[in-house]
Amino acid sequence: MTGPNGRADTIRVEGVSKQFHLRHDRSLKNLVVSAFRGKDLGNSFAALDDVALTVGEGETVALLGLNGSGKSTLLKLISGVMTPDAGSVRVRGRIAGLIEVGAGFHPDLTGRENVYLNGAILGMDEATITRRFDEIVAFSEIERFIDTEVKFYSSGMFLRLAFAVAVHTDPEIFLIDEILAVGDAPFQQKCLARIRELRAEGRTLVIVSHDLDMVEKLCDRGVVLERGRVVADEDISSAVARLR
Repeated sequence: MTGPNGRADTIRVEGVSKQFHLRHDRSLKNLVVSAFRGKDLGNSFAALDDVALTVGEGETVALLGLNGSGKSTLLKLISGVMTPDAGSVRVRGRIAGLIEVGAGFHPDLTGRENVYLNGAILGMDEATITRRFDEIVAFSEIERFIDTEVKFYSSGMFLRLAFAVAVHTDPEIFLIDEILAVGDAPFQQKCLARIRELRAEGRTLVIVSHDLDMVEKLCDRGVVLERGRVVADEDISSAVARLR
């Protein structure tokens, strides 16, 4: 996959649409009757409508827009958490993502066990996880709780461990969805510093955030979504200016 700028594309989204249905507590009887009569089973809305997007290797791109614009849905489609109703999403390279706090963590396992579980999900073999384990735990700053079941963790502790595992998998593509809104300020700055390192190493980053100041400093491009459609794809300063 090669884009118009000559860079190899790591992400290509073509004609993607995604709908969700809202059923509003309808009874089973009503659902069956509606189905036989060919009626809509509930209110539906288009989270994404014919979206096209390419991200070149080494680019840092922000997905911007108001709540409900489709940013997080698009990120989930890129990650493979969801599949589109129409269109295609092609990705080249190993993905690591922070899309939901604690996603991929098992609540009844300890932090230690979840490092191995999550690392395996993200493509690391056991020997690599073992070699990087101390570094992961040190980054997370939760050494005292690493052998505690994660169901007793706060959301901030979830974040620390999830981020630490993700950034130590050597991802080629890193996806982040508002995850830096959780946790204390010093750890947020530590995460941002690591993200800048990934950018400097030439990794591809796609970030969803309402923190316009942060993304303007961090990203090259801004893709602005409105009601499920791309309304702008431009340099980050121009994109951010649309939302100020």
